[in-house]
Amino acid sequence: MAASPSESLVELRHLTFGYGDRVILDDVSLVVPRGKVTALMGASGGGKTTILRLIGGQNRAQSGQTLFDGQDIGPMNQRDLYAARRRMGMLFQFGALFADLSVFENVAFPLREHTDLPEPLIRDIVLMKLNAVGLRGARDLMPSDLSGGMARRIALARAIALDPELVMYDEPFSGLDPISLGTAARLIRQLNDSMGLTSIFVSHELEQTFAIADHVIILANGKIATQGTPGQVRQSTDPLVYQYVNALPDGPVRFHYPGPSVADDFGVSAP
Repeated sequence: MAASPSESLVELRHLTFGYGDRVILDDVSLVVPRGKVTALMGASGGGKTTILRLIGGQNRAQSGQTLFDGQDIGPMNQRDLYAARRRMGMLFQFGALFADLSVFENVAFPLREHTDLPEPLIRDIVLMKLNAVGLRGARDLMPSDLSGGMARRIALARAIALDPELVMYDEPFSGLDPISLGTAARLIRQLNDSMGLTSIFVSHELEQTFAIADHVIILANGKIATQGTPGQVRQSTDPLVYQYVNALPDGPVRFHYPGPSVADDFGVSAP
C-alpha cells in the first residue's frame, strides 16, 4: 500500500534500473518516511548509491517511478528537475569540495548559483551553516588545509546551505577516524531533527548507522532483503541479513570464490 504524501517524502514504486544487461534494481518499492533518518545498507554494488542518483535525477529508471513529494522525477524536463533539486542537498562521498575555493566560498557557492540574495545576507547564512557543523572559525581555510573529517563537515554545511527538505549522504562515514565518525553521525541526527529535514544516507558502518537511523533498508541481489527499525533489522531471520548485520565471513555471501574443489586442484583423492 502506498504511503500518503504526508507520510513519505520519497517513494520508489516497482522501480527497475540497470546498466546494459546488468540489472541493479529489480522491481524495487520502498518509502522514505518524511522527517526521519533512513539508512541504505547492503553489499557493495547492491544499488545504494544508484538509488540516490535516481532520486536526484542523474539516472532515469527503465520502469517504475521515483517520487519526490508526490512528483515523478523520471519524466521531468530540465526546468522541473532543477526546481526539485533545489529542494535537495547532497553530501558526496569524501566531500567533493571545490579545491580552488576557500571553505567560505564552497558553502556560499549554491547560494550564489541558485539565489539572488545580497552578499551581506549570504555571509550571514554561510557563517550560520558553518557554525552548525562547528567550523565557523575555519571559514578562510582551503580544502587542502582540512582533515578528512573537517572536509566532510564543510561539505555538509554546503549541502544544507539552501535549507533543503531532503539531504542525501553517500557513505558519509567512509575513511573517518572514530572521533570524526561519531561527530558526523551526531551531526546527521541533530541537523535532521533541528532543521526538520528528511535524511537518506548510504553506509556500511553498522554501529553508528543503527544508533542514528529511524529506518533501515538492506538491499541484496537487486531486491530489498529487509527493512524496518534497527531493532527489527537486527532480529531478521533472513540468512543474508543475519550474515550482514553480524559481519559473518561466510553465509549466503561465500568466503570462497566458486572454483574447483581442493581435491581437484591439489590432486588429492577423496576419502
